[in-house]
Amino acid sequence: MNAITPIAVVGPTASGKSALGLALAHELDGEVVNVDSMQLYRGMDIGTAKLSVDEREGIPHHQLDVLDVTETASVARYQADAVADVEDILARGKVPILVGGSMLYVQSLVDDWRFPPTDPQVRARYEARLADIGVDALHDELAEVDPEAARVIEDKDPRRTVRALEVIELTGEPFRASQPPKNAPPRWGTRILGLRTAPDWLNPRIELRTRQMFDRGLVGEVEALVARGLVADSTAGRAIGYAQVLAAMTGELTWDEAVERTITGTRRYVRRQRSWFNRDPRITWLDATADTRARALELLG
Repeated sequence: MNAITPIAVVGPTASGKSALGLALAHELDGEVVNVDSMQLYRGMDIGTAKLSVDEREGIPHHQLDVLDVTETASVARYQADAVADVEDILARGKVPILVGGSMLYVQSLVDDWRFPPTDPQVRARYEARLADIGVDALHDELAEVDPEAARVIEDKDPRRTVRALEVIELTGEPFRASQPPKNAPPRWGTRILGLRTAPDWLNPRIELRTRQMFDRGLVGEVEALVARGLVADSTAGRAIGYAQVLAAMTGELTWDEAVERTITGTRRYVRRQRSWFNRDPRITWLDATADTRARALELLG
């Protein structure tokens, strides 16, 4: 590459993004910026497949372990902090490698996204509606007024469901209309690489990784986080895997059900990721089953 530009590595869960990001950072004198919303949380390691310090192989990683589980992850806060990280990395002559699959977080970083307005009274009304009818019914109401927003937002995510309805009412437009078009040039000229997967290859990886997470101590990790304030009705507590463990701890699920629901929940999330990223024409896709490092370096010149 003639000029230093960031490289983003996106795609579905368990597709190999972390390994490719690490390989590119080694090859290109880069530093990794995390774009996984749940890896922002301190102590959420096993269930998010966060690379340990040793597994980072000496490559600096940014936007890991910056929140307590009692805090609410915010796309706006993340955007401000991650943009500052990217610009600092560029200023030092290094290559920012943006790695993750959290859809809105990716877009907030690679696009110059100005967040839509907010109104405490409107939000309070939807929060009251949420308390009255529950998240599933409120998400159904979102689907009626903005089906595309409902496809992207997790049906068990009350905060983003409320926010989408608030934005739709305040702007009179679909939620996505408040976001930048995906054919706009990416911020900093970022090159966006995506890992393409097929279900018959990815689904067994998801199942294996999920079972390994439980075998490696996910339950103990959640117990430790509960002692630090983790509750089910929180952003961190609704993360896939963590929500199921919390439900099993209260007897709402059996432990076998917790494992199976973590697997199926991850598969549902992957379908949303595929749908989201497939609509972005700026992504250059790599076959996740091939030598992604060699192909990425070839594309990057």
